[in-house]
Amino acid sequence: MDCDEFIARVRERGEYRSTDEAQKITEDVLEVLGQRIDAGQAEDLASRMPDPLGRALTGPGRRQPEEFGIEEFYRRVADRTGARPRTAQWDAGAVLTTVADSVTGGELDRFVSRLPAGYAVLFGRADPAG
Repeated sequence: MDCDEFIARVRERGEYRSTDEAQKITEDVLEVLGQRIDAGQAEDLASRMPDPLGRALTGPGRRQPEEFGIEEFYRRVADRTGARPRTAQWDAGAVLTTVADSVTGGELDRFVSRLPAGYAVLFGRADPAG
């Protein structure tokens, strides 16, 4: 899937008003995800993403991964997007289910299994802890 198709899917799923809004939300969600995962995971996932979206995971400001749960993930997305946490949850789901569409099942399952409880549902997977 190319970048335009990826953003079009996010726009449709998130019911955003414009392509620019969908693009910004996508970059914000991926940047927060990039804060949570280690460099190897970020590089691997970025290699499966259309350019330039993968760079949001591996950007120049990347530091050591931080450990935080799903509620903190939503809070960080909300801070970046200026939305409420419930809207941030919607935004994250729109982006990450689209990520799931661009990564093969086994690869995605391995990636998601390394995240804490609660993240799987954002990728359209059953939460093994729930």
